[in-house]
Amino acid sequence: MLFMLLPLAACVYVLWHVYQLLPLSTWGKWLVVVLMALAFGMLFVSLGRRLDEMPMTLATIVYEIGTSSLIVLLYLFMLFVALDLGRLCHLVPAALLKNSLWGSVGVIGVMLVTFIYGGLHYHNKVREEITLTDGENKTAKPKTIVMMSDLHLGYHNQRPELHRWVEMVNAEKPDLILIAGDIIDRSIRPLEEQKMWEEFRQLKAPVVACLGNHEYYAGQPNSLSFYEKAGIRLLKDEVLVMGDLAIVGRDDRTNLRRKSVKALTAHIDSSKYVILLDHQPYHLEAAEENGVDFQLSGHTHHGQVWPISWITESIYECAFGSHERGNTHYYVSSGIGIWGGKFRIGTRSEYVVARLKGVSF
Repeated sequence: MLFMLLPLAACVYVLWHVYQLLPLSTWGKWLVVVLMALAFGMLFVSLGRRLDEMPMTLATIVYEIGTSSLIVLLYLFMLFVALDLGRLCHLVPAALLKNSLWGSVGVIGVMLVTFIYGGLHYHNKVREEITLTDGENKTAKPKTIVMMSDLHLGYHNQRPELHRWVEMVNAEKPDLILIAGDIIDRSIRPLEEQKMWEEFRQLKAPVVACLGNHEYYAGQPNSLSFYEKAGIRLLKDEVLVMGDLAIVGRDDRTNLRRKSVKALTAHIDSSKYVILLDHQPYHLEAAEENGVDFQLSGHTHHGQVWPISWITESIYECAFGSHERGNTHYYVSSGIGIWGGKFRIGTRSEYVVARLKGVSF
């Protein structure tokens, strides 16, 4: 209820300001307001199952407009709040906010600059390199592990985008690829119709992944079937041993009956380098307490856009980047993909290249 009521209240506030601001006739004002309301209404359609009943092109348009409108609404809300406060403090002339050409040009200009930057920044994938070491054998030839999370493949991140990501990963010549959940966005339909599993088959290293919460939204049986066709080794509360490496794939916390980190690591040979894949970075102390060397998580997206990033930073012990607890190293990725509107403002889309020293597999 709160998720729905807050955006609706913000929508009313923004649309009232837009109506007051635009130097148009009454009919012109109403036309703009109605079109904006319809765009926002598409958000609720994009979150439902009826999207799968639409033609692919229409479904893509509805999803793109609907989810993008939520972020546009957020920034319009913040901008109008700032202008209202400026007006109350006599810093902004009241005339600038009512039937104002220059006020309209200013608001449109700010929004265009913000979202052109956000779109370009999203498409610029950041390569983050980290070094992981174990034991005293620091001179061994390092192994390269490419790590990703939150691909959110679906109506907005489609096969051409995935193809670009696959080429980026292959260029690293990895020995292993790890994915920390949310490969699928909300529906398996776009992945099946575009045969996206064929792109995963082009990856030139073994791919190991855990489930995320969005795999449950898409329907877990469908997700598991896609993983199998894609050649992805899914670890669902399982341990995979590869030489000196033990990879623990924990089920997503959406499954309230998933195994604990303690249960999953109980029988792992203490000589192994233990990597934990756990989509949502809650209770990081569990990895430290149970001898995990490295944990990879995602889920947070680092808020996707500022100031939502401040909220995620207040919720999680680590909402983004590298973190340490005792002898355990963590990395929480902001994701290579994104949910909804493809904008990164104050955050980034990334993949991680880890150089693992002292371990063979």
